[in-house]
Amino acid sequence: MSVVSGNVLLTGATGGIGHSIARAFAAQGADLVLTGRRADVLEPLAAEVGGRALACDLGDGADVDRLVAAAGAVDVLVANAALPASGPLLEYTQEQIDRALEVNLRAPITLARALAPGMVERGRGHLVFISSLAGKAAAPGSSLYSATKFGIRGFALCLREDLRSTGVGVSIVFPGFIRNAGMFADSGAELPRGIGTRSPQQVASAVIRAIERNRAEIDVAPVGLRVGTALAGLAPQTSASVSRLIGSDSISATISRGQREKR
Repeated sequence: MSVVSGNVLLTGATGGIGHSIARAFAAQGADLVLTGRRADVLEPLAAEVGGRALACDLGDGADVDRLVAAAGAVDVLVANAALPASGPLLEYTQEQIDRALEVNLRAPITLARALAPGMVERGRGHLVFISSLAGKAAAPGSSLYSATKFGIRGFALCLREDLRSTGVGVSIVFPGFIRNAGMFADSGAELPRGIGTRSPQQVASAVIRAIERNRAEIDVAPVGLRVGTALAGLAPQTSASVSRLIGSDSISATISRGQREKR
């Protein structure tokens, strides 16, 4: 039996991308444990996909421990939850910085550390981390968010090497600009002509594909954005100059304004 039809713990299930991921696993016959902060959103989704709803604040270490205990044996972790954490660093309080680091970076690491031993013991399982193209390329107004997403990439790639002979896979999915749901869509920002988007369903498909093929990384973005991201890794200063020419500062400012209340 494929692990995609096993026991799946999905964080960030209250958002639109989380909904799409949950439905994709349900179509595979998975038993889902759905978590997020809003029980009123989780419970209808759990009823729809035949799963369990466990409300949890990933910014609270004790709550994360309770989630692990309540989830039971998990075959697949999909660490999808994240705070936007957009905007210039100097606008943030220390409390807001700490919360972004807790939710976006510490919680996924803690969940992986707690759940991986059981997977290793059973000789099967998969850990999927939802990052972002902001975890590969720098952009204005995203220093804190990118720090967490760059961090998740480094953690996951190293963990994949640590677990390579255990039967447990590790994958990272990197969405670009996602329409109709998620942080970018919720911000109300508009992209310049020619910069394309992808759908929440395509993110969900990438998650399933990453597990089935044990892919280390999958980008969910149009070719142009994928190429631009790759070039940013090779020549970050030049890439930043080009991005400014196509309006990255304006886009970043709009996204930051739209997400300020979610810090």
